[in-house]
Amino acid sequence: MPQLYLVPTPIGNLEDITLRALRVLQEVDSILAEDTRVAGILLKHYQISKPLMSYHNFNEHQIQEKIIKRLKAGEKIALISDAGTPAISDPGFLLVRTCLQNHIAIECLPGATAFVPALVKSGLPTDRFVFEGFLPHKKGRQTRLQELSEERRTFILYESPYRLLKTLQELQNFCGSERACSVSRELTKMYEETFNGTLQTAYEYFSQKGVKGEFVIVVAGKE
Repeated sequence: MPQLYLVPTPIGNLEDITLRALRVLQEVDSILAEDTRVAGILLKHYQISKPLMSYHNFNEHQIQEKIIKRLKAGEKIALISDAGTPAISDPGFLLVRTCLQNHIAIECLPGATAFVPALVKSGLPTDRFVFEGFLPHKKGRQTRLQELSEERRTFILYESPYRLLKTLQELQNFCGSERACSVSRELTKMYEETFNGTLQTAYEYFSQKGVKGEFVIVVAGKE
């Protein structure tokens, strides 16, 4: 029987959670959450009361052994992120790997992740694509952009509102201003929006409109 459950949570709209996910969250002994305050909102909405423990990028190495001991003792634990599927641009990879090394059974539930709806409604080829997540902020950033400029498959990036315009400008520099792209923000939320055009027109649009929310950038591969 699984001991660790990876449970996707809504990326915005609280209705985007499966019945199975709710059942698992009700049945486990405790929940690991990236931010317990964010998790608390979701759990309160669905009247789920379970012990919460913080598990994020800054403490995952320190508490790894403690979690493994609890799992080996027979405790069932769910891992959730602030939004979407754990370990997709969120903490989780290290815990999954450590559990496998310790022969601890894992079950990953299907569910919300931001890049899938952004890709599907981009109008760009979906038969082959590359998910890059967040670009490095400094070291290795230019090398990664150069590699992506030669990529022939559709590629997908996550970006924060603070770096969106910089990233769109850099993508123009490396890929050309006329490369087709789609930029989605606030997916599943009240102000969800998708702009389809080129890297140049996307940059111009968000420069004029202003930049708010979390973004997914989908870029056409090199022809």
